[in-house]
Amino acid sequence: MDISFRLNGETVVLRDVAPTTTALDWLREARGLTATKEGCNEGDCGACTVMVTDPDGRSRALNACILFLPQLNGRALRTVEGITGPEGELHPVQQAMVDHHGSQCGFCTPGFVASMAVAHLNGDTDHDTALAGNLCRCTGYAPIIRAAKAAQGAAIPDWMTADRAFFLPEISAGGVSNQRFDTGGSQPPAGTGLQPRTTDDLAAAYAANPQATLVAGATDVGLWVTKQMRDLGQMIFLNQCDDLGQIAQGDDGLRIGAGVTIARLIPVMEDLHPSFAAMLRRYGSAQVRAAATIGGNIANGSPIGDGPPALIALGARLHLRQGDARREMALEDFFLDYGKQDRRPGEFVEAVTIPRQPDRLRCYKLSKRFDQDISAVCGCFNITVTDGTVTAARIAFGGLAGTSKRAPHVEAALIGQPWDEASVTSAVQAFAQDYTPLSDMRASASYRLNTASNMLRRYFLEDTGQTTAIMEVQP
Repeated sequence: MDISFRLNGETVVLRDVAPTTTALDWLREARGLTATKEGCNEGDCGACTVMVTDPDGRSRALNACILFLPQLNGRALRTVEGITGPEGELHPVQQAMVDHHGSQCGFCTPGFVASMAVAHLNGDTDHDTALAGNLCRCTGYAPIIRAAKAAQGAAIPDWMTADRAFFLPEISAGGVSNQRFDTGGSQPPAGTGLQPRTTDDLAAAYAANPQATLVAGATDVGLWVTKQMRDLGQMIFLNQCDDLGQIAQGDDGLRIGAGVTIARLIPVMEDLHPSFAAMLRRYGSAQVRAAATIGGNIANGSPIGDGPPALIALGARLHLRQGDARREMALEDFFLDYGKQDRRPGEFVEAVTIPRQPDRLRCYKLSKRFDQDISAVCGCFNITVTDGTVTAARIAFGGLAGTSKRAPHVEAALIGQPWDEASVTSAVQAFAQDYTPLSDMRASASYRLNTASNMLRRYFLEDTGQTTAIMEVQP
């Protein structure tokens, strides 16, 4: 496929790009830009972090190792070489890293600089969050955080905003392809990539190529290439479908397009369901959240995906599309078994809707690390109490079964009972009826059931005004 994008201030046009070529490999091997490093090659360490600016002018820090070149089509990319000024001027974060001794071996430094430069450009001063996806093994984080703080008040260099002009309509070098998918009665060759511009185009493309691999943020699919060495065959990239990334609030609830990234979803949930937002803040790193989509998190059907338990607890409904046909279902009905979802050939997740409701949701994520780690258990609780009696309950877990799954026996044990410690103690016995978890490297089956019970107890204690958050310092 043919693509064009901006690289460190210059327009690049590539013909016949192999769709599984990663930005990291191309930068290092084809362009000799070797400052961007390969560490884990799975989006975990941040050594490959680059800055990507979208047509709406927003800049994101992304992991180049799991970023396919077609995802850059019509966008602007800056590596650490382009974060330095055109005459070799140091960016304020680069100068601060020098002044505060933030670099030792230097391997991780370009990734840190890229993340810091994006945060600096966006006025983000939550440095712990912005840098949680960048690992350092020798310098230590204290001087790096000091450098980020020292640079936060510095003026943004002119060259860091130059890419925004690249997207103005009068700039012919914008590089955005206007190609639309037209079935034309023919099939594209295997191993090529399609990049529809609208959801209608996507529906036509996928209906004509139901065997194709859909690629949204590639935070999961990227590892199929870098770790599993899989041949993905025909690929359809979704990141040009702007209408797939819309969020709409109505009187009856919230509709979230499948292409909405986790990063964009967080501020919306902060207003509606803050506990969900806090849990999403622990979803991967800033780089992963800026790429990963809620639709991808649902469609891959992972039993330890953190989004579905919360959405199920909220009573979310899933919207699917196959060609011109659409259907919807309760989200929990989409997950049939481990690795199996109720999705037909050529059918894709179009959106998920959450009904408007009072905020009773609490989400608890248990993992070995607080940041950027896979859940051993993720429990989400949405319990309605009226005049001291439980009148409704929706409880869902990830990590306790082969899919994200509700706890119907626990729910039934609570509904109609007084909202007190005795009812909770009785209800937790039903967890063994709802789940038969596995033991693996993250947790044993008994530990998982025990922590699930404790999460319900925690919900009760928090709801009755008691302090349970161990990460907070109380006076």
